[in-house]
Amino acid sequence: MAHIQTQEEWEVEISKKILAFVRNEIYLDLRFMDVALSALAPEPDSQIHTFATDGTFLYFSTEQVLRVFRQNAPFLDRAYLHSILHCIFGHLWIGGKRDRRLWNLACDIAVEYTIDRMQVPCTKRILSWLRQQMYEELRGQRISISAAVIYRMVMDYPEEKIRQLEPEFFTDDHRYWPKQEDSEAKQQAAAASQKKWNKIARQTKMEQEQRGDEPKDGEELFASQLAAEKSRRSYRDFLQKFAVLREEMHVDPDEFDLNYYTYGLQLYQNMPLIEPLESRETKKIQEFVIVIDTSYSTSGELVKGFLRETVDILNQNNSFFVDSKIRILQCDNKVCSDVVIHGKQGLDKLLERFELLGGGGTDFRPAFTYVNELLEQGVFKNLCGLLYFTDGKGIYPKLRPEYKTAFLFLEDYDDAVVPPWAIRLRLSEEEFLQVP
Repeated sequence: MAHIQTQEEWEVEISKKILAFVRNEIYLDLRFMDVALSALAPEPDSQIHTFATDGTFLYFSTEQVLRVFRQNAPFLDRAYLHSILHCIFGHLWIGGKRDRRLWNLACDIAVEYTIDRMQVPCTKRILSWLRQQMYEELRGQRISISAAVIYRMVMDYPEEKIRQLEPEFFTDDHRYWPKQEDSEAKQQAAAASQKKWNKIARQTKMEQEQRGDEPKDGEELFASQLAAEKSRRSYRDFLQKFAVLREEMHVDPDEFDLNYYTYGLQLYQNMPLIEPLESRETKKIQEFVIVIDTSYSTSGELVKGFLRETVDILNQNNSFFVDSKIRILQCDNKVCSDVVIHGKQGLDKLLERFELLGGGGTDFRPAFTYVNELLEQGVFKNLCGLLYFTDGKGIYPKLRPEYKTAFLFLEDYDDAVVPPWAIRLRLSEEEFLQVP
């Protein structure tokens, strides 16, 4: 007997057809977003009243899709694009320790600002007075706009203003965004989803650049936000170069004792005995040196932001061994401070009393001399590498050290004066000027 479709099944079927229509309508105006628009699988969800995403599915309320399509169809276009842009900009995965409520608001403002500046026919709307005021304030910023920049702004807003902005910019539900307290399985799924969207973001940017058309105002804003998030992703991937392979106590369900396995086959004929190994080899950071250039061009808030971001990224990727140590040096033309911390808790304590020392001219050599002396004294057991956070204007050592060395530049630098053995990375300053 043929299956008789229920009312609920019919509503889901029609809703998915509507979403396919919405996706195609957006594509006609934003063809460079073809891959991104098709990357989320539609999934009905009776627990929500609007769209939501976890980077894999686009959850939707059938009641909302059917109702809004009849009454205000352009809103569905905006809501669909809104969730897609959250994924492209990486908002789901880069919240870190920020206040969740304010981060949600900042991400919504960043996405809505981008959509309104794009001025594409299928998402165009009349701007409320509150939006006009907010956008005027964003245009007054001297740095590129991103969710991190907006987050810094809204942190200073009074509660009354935040309550006004939240309903104005609310579009989708963020309940399925990954959280730091999620289980290990969920964190692994989130990491895979983030990797997928990093690739989609790169491809989307490339498609936009290859069109050959003059970019519109809103598309330039879209590109600048992609660049800001790319800086953070690049830094995260960059840090993994300093990890070392070491055996760590941890039950590994994918590996087991082969002797025990074969013994079970012999004893019970067809029943192997499987006991997971209690240790496994993992690549993590064990000992690490961060040198802060404290010349006049480096501010205390910028340094704090850099240190927070570094440890947050490492914590999010579970990149520390239990006994990991980070040595933080402050140096201008001499070593002014040497502090050893253990992971995130040690950093929090350091930042509570952090004071930028030095302020003279920049000479990179004293920091390397100091670290080399510690190596000779046996202070370091397994030094993974050294990061030098700087504007790049200083005297570099001529000899290559025994450990990996990277210079992280806040400004454009003269590549000719940087030693060929040094790893280098240009960072986006605004991504570190943030409060968690």
